[in-house]
Amino acid sequence: MACAEEDRNSYEVYKETADWLRARTAQRPKTAIICGSGLGGLADMLDNKTVFPYEDIPHFPWSTVAGHVGRLVFGELNGHPCVCMQGRFHFYEGYSISAVTFPIRVFCLLGVEILIVTNAAGGLNHHFQVGDIMFIRDHINMFGLGGHNPLRGPNDERFGVRFPCMSDAYEQELLSLARESAQELGYLGFIREGVYCMLAGPCYETIAECRMLQALGADAVGMSTVPEVIVARHCGLRVFGVSLITNKAVMSYNSQEKANHEEVLRISVVRAEALQKLVTRFIGKLGENANSP
Repeated sequence: MACAEEDRNSYEVYKETADWLRARTAQRPKTAIICGSGLGGLADMLDNKTVFPYEDIPHFPWSTVAGHVGRLVFGELNGHPCVCMQGRFHFYEGYSISAVTFPIRVFCLLGVEILIVTNAAGGLNHHFQVGDIMFIRDHINMFGLGGHNPLRGPNDERFGVRFPCMSDAYEQELLSLARESAQELGYLGFIREGVYCMLAGPCYETIAECRMLQALGADAVGMSTVPEVIVARHCGLRVFGVSLITNKAVMSYNSQEKANHEEVLRISVVRAEALQKLVTRFIGKLGENANSP
């Protein structure tokens, strides 16, 4: 049910997908959550779920990576209507950047106002430990600096302006709510804040690349998230991002450590419960703020 790449950026295609979903669920989510590698359990926590396998949704790509189930789940988390991507899409899977970001504009047309994006990432900051949760304050779009920007091409003003600002990509108010949530849960001992850097993948970084990224100011590195955030901000969505540090980047030629996806998934399982509780508390605070005068 996928469409040709040259047609994927059409407003009519986004609308067709949104209308298809709207006709099949009574849920009207205000928050969308993208689950990173091994973090799909967040979607399982939703109440009153309506589940759509990606392959059933018109024009939706299919997830092909271990740890990404490939389902769109509508429901309620802490009483708040949400839609959850149980698995995302990556450029390294062979998808175009428009396919990677396709769901974001569909969410926009569904009435979503807030995007919560999660990922598994390698820690570049010497102070970070495996299992830490990093709130994303900013990102370095190495992928985009090479010309792969999801906004490249004709701009549709129905979604956003030609030259969107990215200095406020990750909203400070949402970051404050996340800090409050972490404090209330007693999680501050493993909560960090920092800059996320995206590379295209699928290979993990060389030692020289890790040293370069660290020198540029990156605290964590991964293979996702940034394109979705850019399109979300272009659409006017508010964004909160979080990285689970699943491995420490190898910075020494004398090290015997090697990054691997199995270890990423293992650490994701270990810390998944804490991250789920954190997001659930955070979502509750969003509902409180929405209902306050």
